[in-house]
Amino acid sequence: MGRWDPDAAGRLQRSAMALYSARGYEGVTVAEIAADAGLTKRTFFRHFPDKREVLFAGAPAMQAGVVAAVAGADADVPPIDAAVGALAASGEQLGRYGPYARGRRALIASSADLQERELIKTAALTAAVADALAERGVDAGRARLTAQAAVAVFTTAYDRWVDDDCAADFPALVQESLDDLRRAVCP
Repeated sequence: MGRWDPDAAGRLQRSAMALYSARGYEGVTVAEIAADAGLTKRTFFRHFPDKREVLFAGAPAMQAGVVAAVAGADADVPPIDAAVGALAASGEQLGRYGPYARGRRALIASSADLQERELIKTAALTAAVADALAERGVDAGRARLTAQAAVAVFTTAYDRWVDDDCAADFPALVQESLDDLRRAVCP
């Protein structure tokens, strides 16, 4: 594949995942990812700031969609339902990442560096959801707690989805996780 072929970012992501899966995250360089994709190191850095970010590239768009959905939720929707509903809606796009999701999760689990980046991305998402709830008039402390609970519900559903070979209905898994949380808090 030539340097000028389309979808350079996608090619870099696929090459990174293949190389990381074969040799481990630590055993792969940016230069190797770029070469495997038929691109240059410079092209890699036009798309991603570092070799970790290639696995988290969709996070900003997802976060923006979640924030917009929280902001657009009806005023009478309780904060937890607005936040969880927004996260569930963002998960509807996960179907196209099914085969990739299990390998990505295993790869993140194998690297402290990637686990750290995932925690940073999760914290940023949680803060953005809390800010969106606060914009809806939810008290700041309650907004943070609600956002943390909503993101926990989302990540629990995501793990269930991956464990089920990405075949289950993701929004249904989110609702099940929310129901489990409600039963845990108010049996």
